[in-house]
Amino acid sequence: MPGDAGGGGRPGRRALILVENLSVPFDRRVWQECTTLRDAGWDVQVICPRGGKRDTEPEAVIEGIRIHRYPLRAATGGPAGYLREYGTALWHTARLARKVGPVHVVHACNPPDLLFLPALWLKRRGARFVFDQHDLVPELYLSRFGRGKDVLYRAVCALERLTYRAADVVLATNESYRDTAIGRGGRRPEDVFVVRSAPAVERFQPVPPEPALKRGKPYLLCYLGVMGPQDGVDYALRALAKLRDEGGRTDWHAVFVGGGDTFDAMVGLARRLGLAEQVEFTGRVPDAELVRYLSTADVCLSPDPRNPLNDVSTMNKVLEYMVMGRPIVSFDLKEARVSAGDAAVYAPADDEARFAELIALLLDDPERRARMGKIGQERVGGALSWRHSQAALLAAYAAACRDRASAGGAPVRAGKRRRG
Repeated sequence: MPGDAGGGGRPGRRALILVENLSVPFDRRVWQECTTLRDAGWDVQVICPRGGKRDTEPEAVIEGIRIHRYPLRAATGGPAGYLREYGTALWHTARLARKVGPVHVVHACNPPDLLFLPALWLKRRGARFVFDQHDLVPELYLSRFGRGKDVLYRAVCALERLTYRAADVVLATNESYRDTAIGRGGRRPEDVFVVRSAPAVERFQPVPPEPALKRGKPYLLCYLGVMGPQDGVDYALRALAKLRDEGGRTDWHAVFVGGGDTFDAMVGLARRLGLAEQVEFTGRVPDAELVRYLSTADVCLSPDPRNPLNDVSTMNKVLEYMVMGRPIVSFDLKEARVSAGDAAVYAPADDEARFAELIALLLDDPERRARMGKIGQERVGGALSWRHSQAALLAAYAAACRDRASAGGAPVRAGKRRRG
């Protein structure tokens, strides 16, 4: 739909998307936003870090979208490491934003809540600022570091307030985040748009199951996702140990797909729990291999514990399990229920013994597994599909640009434009 006025996408409109947390197009949500805006007539450019094994080129044009990438070493350890990472990212982002030149919209994706600084520089040159809130950083801080509401917590709260204040519109990933933007952030309801993350259906096309992936066992359990301190892989491993020791079940093999800060620690924990022969860690794998595992899995695991962030966050892995028609075992979190509904069964928060019992329950009930998988596919193909988020994204851009459009589409401030 080139030139669709619903997204402010008249020819010549330029959008610059700022990302720090992941490379692009590896960041699937951001890539879907990029292609949606491109199809609506926007000239889209992205500034993001380089990936480790993919997205390594400093500059690339992919499907008409120009991507500028900078070198960045991910933080390790405590908050000091993040200060170094974010300082480096800000310097490179500002440097590359000058290279890109004037834009109509600057679209900043958190974390961290520091990208409002280059966004303000672009606003002074006529851009509108769209804040895409992927995470609630104060809740992320509480959940990741366990330091309580200390001086650094108050600092991230202040940065969030400044970001809300600077933004012309806010994109929220779910209704809980929208409520936060309105309540804590003081934003008008009409300026906050729910743009849910949704799996790219073309990426998740089931293939025939491969019994060999079960390593000689009747059943395959699968975890897909990041392995960080707040992601609950340790809860899943302890639940699997209970499934074996207290439930007497050894008729399963489990595969954990993904990487992250705690990957090595989780491999070590599996070894200490005596699970090394039954639990496989693949690291990050290509899409084709991921689909093989999900197509073969009998039950998928979403072990995120209840904490201030997880309870109100939408988990991408849950949606990806659903699009593949897999039944899910999850802890009972507010937004997990909103996403999965009856496609999941829910253990009381952080109850590893009950989590194990629910895995066993589903393994013994193939009809229920099939029914839950169908429910999940129907939900992702319906109310949770990307087409609804596309409409919300374009509405947000239209709202951000509305006052300029009503003034006759005034261009961004004149200035020499460099080739990027």
